[in-house]
Amino acid sequence: MEKLRDVIRISCLILISSAMLAAQSITISGKVTDFNSGEDLPGVNVLLKGSSTGVTTDLYGEYSIKVPSLKGILVFSYIGMEKKEVLIKGRSVIDVQLKADVAQLSEVVVTGTPSRNIFSKRKVASYQADQSYFPVDAEAPYHNSNTEEYQGLDENTFQEATQNPLSTFSIDVDAASYSNMRRFINSGQNPPKDAVRIEEMINYFNYDYKQPSGQDPFSINTEVSQAPWNKKHQLVHIGLQGKVIPTENLPASNLVFLLDVSGSMFAQNKLPLLKSGLKMLVDQLREEDKVSIVVYAGAAGCVLPPTSGNEKDKIIEALQNLQAGGSTAGGAGIELAYKIAKENFIKEGNNRIILATDGDFNVGASSNEAMEDLIEKKRKEGVFLTVLGFGMGNYKDSKMEILADKGNGNYAYIDNILEAKKVLVNEFGGTLFTIAKDVKIQVEFNPANVTAYRLIGYENRKLNNEDFNNDKKDAGELGSGHTVTALYEIIPKGVDSYFKPIDDLKYQQNKGKTEQSNYGDELLTVKFRYKAPDGEVSKLIVKTVDNSVRALDKTSDNFRWSAAVATYGMLLKDSDYIEKGDYKLVTDLARSAKGKDENGYRIEFIKLVESSSMMVEN
Repeated sequence: MEKLRDVIRISCLILISSAMLAAQSITISGKVTDFNSGEDLPGVNVLLKGSSTGVTTDLYGEYSIKVPSLKGILVFSYIGMEKKEVLIKGRSVIDVQLKADVAQLSEVVVTGTPSRNIFSKRKVASYQADQSYFPVDAEAPYHNSNTEEYQGLDENTFQEATQNPLSTFSIDVDAASYSNMRRFINSGQNPPKDAVRIEEMINYFNYDYKQPSGQDPFSINTEVSQAPWNKKHQLVHIGLQGKVIPTENLPASNLVFLLDVSGSMFAQNKLPLLKSGLKMLVDQLREEDKVSIVVYAGAAGCVLPPTSGNEKDKIIEALQNLQAGGSTAGGAGIELAYKIAKENFIKEGNNRIILATDGDFNVGASSNEAMEDLIEKKRKEGVFLTVLGFGMGNYKDSKMEILADKGNGNYAYIDNILEAKKVLVNEFGGTLFTIAKDVKIQVEFNPANVTAYRLIGYENRKLNNEDFNNDKKDAGELGSGHTVTALYEIIPKGVDSYFKPIDDLKYQQNKGKTEQSNYGDELLTVKFRYKAPDGEVSKLIVKTVDNSVRALDKTSDNFRWSAAVATYGMLLKDSDYIEKGDYKLVTDLARSAKGKDENGYRIEFIKLVESSSMMVEN
C-alpha cells in the first residue's frame, strides 16, 4: 500500500512538473542563411505552425521567438526560397539554410544578391478566425487587449457632373496602409475596413512614368479605359512623377531621430526592428549630414548630440544602447526634437525629424487635436516630419497619419526589415527630401461626356473647391523620385447606370448643347498647384484629357496595375461600387502588368491576393 502511495506521489509530481514546463514560455533563437551563398537572410518569416505566433529575422538573419514548449514545428518562409518546416525536438537554438525556389524565382527579376533584392514572403495561416481578431506579438508584455485605432471614413460616392463638376484633393504619397494591410493578410486575417486606404495601396508601388523635362519638378500622365469591375463605366488614371535627384546631389541633411523607447516598444517587431532599420539609414549618410537622437519614455532626453554622418560607429552605438521601458511622454519628446532641429537648422538644407513609434502617446499632449496644433506650429519653421510606424495590438494609425500630414511629411508602416530597407534605403530621397509642397489637384468634368464621377480613395484628403486657389491651405508633399497616382471612376454620358446619383433638376438650365459644341472632345481638365519647398506662392499647371478610351488590354502596365490594386482594395473594404470584381480578376490584371519588378514588390502583392482568395474559399 505504501509503495502504491509512493508511485502515486511520484506520478503526481511528474504531472505537475510537466504542466509547469508546458505553461512556461520557451525562447528559441537562431540564424537563417542562404544555402548557396551563405549570406544572411533578413526578413525571413519564422512561424510556429498552427498558430499566429511569428517573428521575422533581423538585418543579420537572426531571430528569437517564444513558444509554449520545446515541441512543435517552426516554418521558415521567404520569397524566392523554398519553405522549410523544422521540428523543434527540444532544441533552443535552430539555425536554418534556405534553398532557392526555381518556380518562384522565375516570376521575380533579381538584380543582386537575394538578401538585398528579394522581398520577403510571409506565411498565411491556414485557418480563418473571427474577423474582429487582431494579431499581436507573442513576445510583447504589453498586449493584453487590442487597442488599435483607425479613422473611420465613408467611401467616396458618385457626384453628378452638371451640379458638382469639380473634384479637389491633396496628393498623398504615404504608403502605411499597404504594409499594415499586408501584416493582417500574412497573419491569416482580413484587415479592418477602416485600415484600408486605397490611395495608399496604389501609391505603395512605383510606376513607369516619364521624367519631368521642363522646369516643373514633376510630369503629368493620364490614361482612360474601362473600369475592370464595371465595364459600363470608365476609369481615369492620373499619374505624377517627381524629379529624381541623385543622392550625391541632395542638399545636406539635419536629421533628428525621435524614438519611442517606452514599454509598449518592447516587442521584437518594434524597437529591435527600428534599430536595425535606422542602421541602414545611417549607412546612407554623408559627411555633410548630421544626426541627433532624442528618445522619450517616462521623460524625454537627447542621447546623441548633433553628429556628422561620417561618424557612423558613434551613431550606431547610440542606437544599439537603446532599451524599452516606461510610459510615453510623446509631447515632451516632440518639443525637444524640434528645439534641437531648429538650433542646428541648415539653410536650404533638408531639416527633418524622423519619428519612430507605435503611436501610443499617453502622457503629455496626447490628443489628436493637441498634437495637430503642435505640429502645425512647428512646420512653419521649416522643419519637416517623417513618421515611421511599428508594431501591432496597440498601434495608433489615426494619430500617426495626423502627425505626418500636419508636419509636411510622409508616413510609412514598417512590418519587417525589408520594408525598412524599401523606405529608408531604396526610396531614401523620396522619403527624406521634399521637392514640392502643398501639391493639390482639381479635376473639372465635362458634363457633355460625363454623367457622374467618383474619386477612388483619398477620402481624408478631400479639399473644398475654394481651397485650390488658397495658398494658405496646407496640402501634400512630393519627394524626390516619388510617383503619385489617382483614379476616377466615371459614368459616361448616355450610360444607364444603377449608380446615377440624382434625378435631373427642374429649375436648372440645360447647358448640354453649348458644352458639346465647345468642348465635345474633352472628357475633363486636370489642374495642379504646388509650391517650392521654401516657397509661399503656388504655381499652376493645366492639362486637358480627351474623351479617348482605350480597350483595357491595350492600356499601359501603369494603368492595369493601379486598376488591379484598386480592385483589391475595394474587395477588402467590401465596397458598394464593385459590381463584378473578384480576386481572380485582380490576379489576372496584376500578372499582365507586373513588368520588371526588380525588388519583387509586385509578385509579393499577387501572393497576397492569392492568400485573400484562399481565405474566402475556406
